[in-house]
Order: sequence, then C-alpha cells, then structure tokens
Amino acid sequence: MATEYAPQIRDKWEPEHGSPRRHLLPPALRAPVEARAWRELGYLFLSVPISLLLFSFAVTMTSLSAGLLVTFLGVPLLAAVLACCRGFGMVERARARCLLKVHVADPAPVRPKANGAMPWIGAMIKSGVSWRHLLYAVLHMPWALFAFTLAVTVWSWGWAMLTYPLWQWVFPMYGGVGGIQLYGDGAHNVYLDSPFELAVTSAFGLIVTLAAPWVIRALTSVDRLLVTGLLGPSRLASRVSELESDRGVVVDTAAADLRRIERDLHDGAQARLVALAMDLGLAKEKLTEDPEAAARMVDEAHGEVKVALQELRDLARGIHPAVLTDRGLDAALSAIASRCTVPVQVEVDLPTRPAQAIEGIAYFTVSELLQNVSKHARASRARIDVWQSTDRVLLQVSDDGQGGADTESGSGLAGLTERLDAVDGILVIDSPVGGPTTVTAELPWRG
Repeated sequence: MATEYAPQIRDKWEPEHGSPRRHLLPPALRAPVEARAWRELGYLFLSVPISLLLFSFAVTMTSLSAGLLVTFLGVPLLAAVLACCRGFGMVERARARCLLKVHVADPAPVRPKANGAMPWIGAMIKSGVSWRHLLYAVLHMPWALFAFTLAVTVWSWGWAMLTYPLWQWVFPMYGGVGGIQLYGDGAHNVYLDSPFELAVTSAFGLIVTLAAPWVIRALTSVDRLLVTGLLGPSRLASRVSELESDRGVVVDTAAADLRRIERDLHDGAQARLVALAMDLGLAKEKLTEDPEAAARMVDEAHGEVKVALQELRDLARGIHPAVLTDRGLDAALSAIASRCTVPVQVEVDLPTRPAQAIEGIAYFTVSELLQNVSKHARASRARIDVWQSTDRVLLQVSDDGQGGADTESGSGLAGLTERLDAVDGILVIDSPVGGPTTVTAELPWRG
C-alpha cells in the first residue's frame, strides 16, 4: 500500500485560487503564446545588461579593494562592495518574483554586535550571505549571455520559419522566382519557393516554436536555482525561522487546548456537580419531612452523577484516549470510526507503533477529518487508510460526499494544516465540487 500512495503525496497540491481553468489546447500547443513564456523570455533579455553591469562592478571593485588591502582603505571598500552586491540582490529577487514567479525570502540583515563603522565592516565581511551575493554577481554573467543567445536564436528562428510563407515575398525575384537562396553558383541556384518547400519550412518552424518555450523554461530553471541558492537566506537561517514559527504554533495550540479543557470543565462537569450538590442538600433536608420526595431527588442525582461521569470520560478521551495508549492506532481509529454518523472502513498497516506524540497527532487528525465528514460531507460512506512509507506515516481519509472542502471554508482544515506543519507534516486535500473527497496527511515516523 505504501508504494501505491507515497509517490502521489508531494505532487498533489491545491490550486491557489479555486479550481484550475480547463483549456481546450494541451500545454505543448499553447505554451508559445502563454504569458509565462513571454515573461521568461523578458527575464533573459533583461539579464544581459543587468548581469554585465553587476559583473563589471563586482570584479572591478573587488579587484580594487584587494589591491588596497595593504592600506587601510581596502577593508572598508570590500565591505562597501559586499553591501552594494546585497543591494543588487534585492533588485534580482524582485525581478525573479515578477517575471519568474519565484518568491525568495530576503536574507537576514547584517547586525553588528556594537554601533559604529568598524563593527559594521567586520559583520559585513563575516557575513556568508554577502559573499554569496558577490558570487552570484560573478557567476550569473556568463550564464546570462549563454542563455540569452540560445533563447533568442531558438525563438527567432522558430517564429521566422513558421511565418516564412507570409513574408517570403520580401526577397527579390531571381529569374521570376522569389525566396531564400540556399546555395547556388549562378547556373544552379536553389530557392525555398515551391509550395512543398514552404510547407516543410513552416512545419519545421512549428516544431521549433513549440519547443522554444520549454527550452527557455529549462534555461530559466538555472536562474531560479541561482537566485534561490545564492540570493536567499541560508538553509540554517530558514530552518531556524521555520522552527520559531512552528514553536509559536505549538504554544498557541497548547494554550487553545487548555482553554478548551477549562471551558468544558467549567460549563460541563463542574456546573453539573454544583447542581448535584445542591440537589443532594435539598434531599437531605427533605429526608425526615418527605422521604418519598427525598428518594426521588436522590434518584435524579444518581442519574446526574452518571451524566457527569460520561462527560468526564469524554473529556479525558479528548485529551488522550486510553485505548490509544493501550492498544495503538488500529483500535483507537476503529473506536472513533464506530462513533461516526456514516459507515467507515478502517485499514491500518503499520509494522510497529510510531512515537507516542506522532500517534496522538495521527489520532486527532483522523478524528477531526471524521468530524468534517459527519458535519459537512453529506457522505454515505468513508474510509480510513494508515500505512508507513520509509520514514513517514501516511493517513488518508476519503468519502463519497459532496466535496468542495478547502482550508478557507471554516471546517478546521486550516488549523489542522498548521498543527501538522509544526511537526514537519503535510496535509494534501483533493476535494473537487461534487466529490469525492480525499484528504491525505503525512507525518514523520519517529519510532
């Protein structure tokens, strides 16, 4: 089962704005006229002058600062060069964001340990991010020239050959024949002028034109790697920022759970026990005067005790179910499936038990998804699948309901996504309008 589902998890992502538009033409035919192809071509055009300017500045000023290292001026000049390269990096990130749709976060600014020029110079020179910006200035120029030359050649030749029958008349006539002269010695000349030759030229031009956007896309993928790898924050800084964000989510989630438990105790079991104490007090007063009324009140209090105990059991189950600790995910998921309003088939295929924290998150994830099925899906049946794939545990809850589930519909999926993200998990939703709905969660194993 793991090999059946695992390759599909990271490739199925929700569209950013509703369902994607359906096109009559396949992507290969509409690629030459799509905005993306022209944006990427424009990026390659702009890369030439920008990279030449950045390369010339970086090499010239770095060489000058290296030559002045024997004096006091070399070190501050090098720091200024690095600062200017970081400024150029802001421009390049903005250009990639607008034309390549690559959103690269700004790296952390240079923060000297003390105020003053010398601490700032030392911090700038010690900054690995600054040196990566300088490396980008040096490496991007030769690549930009190569990519521009290849892209323009393929693009212009493709469109020129495709539209050749439309502008073939501009060539002068040679012996009554007009067209491109391929070769000739005066006595034997060959021109592209017959209908067959025009058709072959246009057909070849069509092939090149259709291939040109994909060539350009491959070239700009290298630019994407350069911008992401050299102009963005370091992996360590990104990971620290991600962990800080995840820690905030965990703290907020724990606080929300504590507030929920306090509210449930205050409004549920606590209020019921207060009322029970009052009823028992009244029964005690009536015990000698009206034994029958006192017996009825004691009987009602006995029923209230049972209800209060059930509420406390439900509350304890909501904190951490005992069946999960004692018997594992299979039994715990079967228990919550039995309480669902629709028939649920459960299949758990795990060789061993994962870590208790992961088990708990998996349990409450499935519980939340089954609540959505009961409240919103209008389904007639559902299914739960749990399996292990390498170092990940995957959960899949599917139903045959009306579909249309997303993280913005107030069904709790947004909060569930944040909880999974806090432990390096992923939530993938496949829920077209009209159904069916399949929600897949991926969690680290951590056995």
